[in-house]
Amino acid sequence: MMVDTSLPIAPDVLRRFDVPGPRYTSYPTADRFVEAFGPAQLVQALEQRAGGAGAVGGRAAPLSLYVHVPFCESVCYYCACNKIITRHHERATEYLDALEREVELYIGVLGREQPVSQLHLGGGTPTFLSDGELARLVGSLRRAFRLVPGGEYSIEVDPRTVSAERLSFLAGLGFNRISLGVQDFDPEVQKAVHRIQSFESVAGLIEQARRLGIESVNADLIYGLPRQTPGSFARTLDLISQLRPDRIALYGYAHLPTRFKPQRRIHADELPSGADKLAMLSGAIARFASAGYDYIGMDHFALHTDALAVAKRQGRLHRNFQGYSTQPDSDLIALGVSAIGRIGSTYSQNAKTLPEYYDALRQGQFPVVRGLALSRDDLVRRAVIMALMCQGHVSFESIELSYLIDFRHYFAAELGLLQDMAAQGLVRIETDGLTVSPAGWYVVRGIAMVFDKYLQAERNRERFSRII
Repeated sequence: MMVDTSLPIAPDVLRRFDVPGPRYTSYPTADRFVEAFGPAQLVQALEQRAGGAGAVGGRAAPLSLYVHVPFCESVCYYCACNKIITRHHERATEYLDALEREVELYIGVLGREQPVSQLHLGGGTPTFLSDGELARLVGSLRRAFRLVPGGEYSIEVDPRTVSAERLSFLAGLGFNRISLGVQDFDPEVQKAVHRIQSFESVAGLIEQARRLGIESVNADLIYGLPRQTPGSFARTLDLISQLRPDRIALYGYAHLPTRFKPQRRIHADELPSGADKLAMLSGAIARFASAGYDYIGMDHFALHTDALAVAKRQGRLHRNFQGYSTQPDSDLIALGVSAIGRIGSTYSQNAKTLPEYYDALRQGQFPVVRGLALSRDDLVRRAVIMALMCQGHVSFESIELSYLIDFRHYFAAELGLLQDMAAQGLVRIETDGLTVSPAGWYVVRGIAMVFDKYLQAERNRERFSRII
């Protein structure tokens, strides 16, 4: 039977609105952070939380924790993450020492036993760490914080570094969610991006995860890689659909070799055309729909019964620096080099190099080198952008009651800019709110960009990936 690969949005409309733009894991975006925000400002935000600013019903609201492990044994040419390529595993010891010092700085202000409902280990390659090193890291976090029952505790897994036995060890540490970097199963594509891994290794890990009772398995895919064709990517889609991970993240490759050095090893003439990328996207959307996946938003899909899909239907979806989440919006403590955190109405980012990161901690200081204290306007716009990205709807009354504004007056210019998108059937401007249409979900970043004061002011977007 032929599968309908058509999109609910006309290709010419999609191409028109396929512009560079942020992914909005935060607003304002990280490129707006300033060096005037440093350790002293972070301490002030933490003290406000400790004084009750983060409390709900008289009790501290649960935290999220993010730990960045920057090390990788080999470079993947498409990668835009902050990583350190090394085969010297002994470097992990110094890094864990530093992480423990950073944790002590946080609990020195907040106190021990702060509740945590979400933990994510990212990178780099967290599974670069040995079992003993991972046990040490998780143990130090458990001694400092209280990981509450029913929380989301996830780790990014490179299938090349994890066996079925090792996955059992990770489950024993308390990880109940894993994210597998797949990208593409085609051997030629894998060679072109320097990431060779077999279908069998991924299949074995997913099978083992189910035996262990791991609650959710995510698989990352990338379209637009060198040597990919709509036909070759269709085979990858068929294979991943057979494995039925609970969630799938489908990213469009952004070729920015001037910003990301590893990408200079990719031959631009091997990249698929815009038309082929569009065919890959439409084929993926149709294939996942036929396999029982709901489209969550942007580049995320989840099985209809998965908690993420349920949260989307119930209007409980949230978005943070790790992407879409079912956990309530919460303060985020980010540990490790380059990690970005959020406390109250502030964002902070750690030093991007190990020498700077280590030096600050040796001096007994938070390794924060930049950040931002959000203005009232930032908070209003963040609420609108996150409502669009997560629920696909903005209630004028809800924003007005929360921030004491007249929505139509405050955002008169933005509503004017949306008229073109409304005429294209991407968004509905109603008497009581804005609603993203089924077609509009494919350019929801573009709709959100209308409310981004910084982007509208400068129009310099080339530092961002394109929407498609």
